[in-house]
Amino acid sequence: MQKTFIGPHLRRLRLERSETQAAMARALGISASYVNLLENNERSVSVAILLRLFDVYGVDWRDIAEEDSTSQLADLRAVSGDPLFTENRPEIAQIRAAIVHAPAVVQAFLTLYRAYQSASDQLLSLSQNETATAGPSPEAAVHDVFRRNRNHFPALETAAESFWGSTAIPRDDIYAALKQRLRQKLGVTVRLARVEDLPGALRQYDEAGREILLSEALDHPNRIFQLVHMVGLLEQRQLIDSLVQRANIAVAHGTARLRVELANYFAAAVLMPYTAYLAEARRTKYDFDHLATRFGVSFEQACHRATTLQREGAMGVPFFFLRIDKGGNVSKRFNATDFHLAEYGGACPRLDVHTSFRTPGRIMSQFVEMPDRSQFFVFSRTVDRPTWQRHAQDNRLAVAMGCAVQHTPEIGYAEYFNMAHTTITEVGINCRICPRANCDQRAHHAAILTRPVDEHRRGATRYDG
Repeated sequence: MQKTFIGPHLRRLRLERSETQAAMARALGISASYVNLLENNERSVSVAILLRLFDVYGVDWRDIAEEDSTSQLADLRAVSGDPLFTENRPEIAQIRAAIVHAPAVVQAFLTLYRAYQSASDQLLSLSQNETATAGPSPEAAVHDVFRRNRNHFPALETAAESFWGSTAIPRDDIYAALKQRLRQKLGVTVRLARVEDLPGALRQYDEAGREILLSEALDHPNRIFQLVHMVGLLEQRQLIDSLVQRANIAVAHGTARLRVELANYFAAAVLMPYTAYLAEARRTKYDFDHLATRFGVSFEQACHRATTLQREGAMGVPFFFLRIDKGGNVSKRFNATDFHLAEYGGACPRLDVHTSFRTPGRIMSQFVEMPDRSQFFVFSRTVDRPTWQRHAQDNRLAVAMGCAVQHTPEIGYAEYFNMAHTTITEVGINCRICPRANCDQRAHHAAILTRPVDEHRRGATRYDG
């Protein structure tokens, strides 16, 4: 059974009521020393004490037991990995102590760091003659919601498990079964539309006409995915709305974007059931081409699903997922880890995900090391986007999956490496903050490098001199 720690919550509850530990102990019927242990997260809380907190203080146990210290720990570790903190990076014990003893300070620090990041992004945008916008983007706001939930939503998993009920639908009949379900249960029809009748779109829902239009440019797996997505939006509206409301996104357009991503999560959970998918992933050592074939989904969808396998007691390998275009822009990222490479990286040209465009459709594997000496195994492959016009050919993206090196025995793509003699590539987040002065791929003078320029020396790049 999962242990629940409520130290920061309990301390805040006590201080808000101007109580001593002894006074709270008397109210709860426990010893003052036990209250002290609970506040310092040295003891997990029992159900009896949670119920007593509700009786005495009127506090909903679901609020006080909501475990956010794990995500705070991950966020603080990611932030402390920034090269800005190279000389005074806190140890993990210090970070844990800060979360327990000064949660408000921790939250203020994280807010300040995010503001610094936002300001940095705006300056970068201005330097590229682009319009900078205040605050995080809708995509960043949605990413933060998934991050806080560790990329796993149990309520959506439960809804997906009961989707078909006791009826087993053969995989080759799913498309017809979905159309029938939409028509009979929701009064919605599905029609395949010609490209010219649905310009610039792959799916369109006509709410007034109760009709879903699917572009003929979609292949069969993606037609199925789009229909399950729409079923999720329509049938699970109340559940999705409750998750959106709880997320409390203040960014314009963010709530609509979050609703779309939650419906995508639901669709993936329906098509790739948790228990069956995890079992097959473990059996094949995460062979994503095989998984895509077995569950009738795309390679990208199979990869994305693996990042959500974070159920307590049945966890898969904690992966991060990046999707990158040919210009090096990260268009999607999901993360079941606390790696700052996953949170902020992807732009380093030394990552082979960029090289994968030279070998379309083939897996490229790589061991990498960040400036803080953390090491990861990363594998990448290109994926094709729907093409319906002559001038839109080669519309490719690349996806990269990564995990800490200690998980490589579970990954089939790492089997051909001899760890004793494997080359580990030094990478960074991006050139503007990477401290590797001698990198032969450097494209910018890093803001944090203070070594003076030597006019008598020319290094590997114009920035190394």
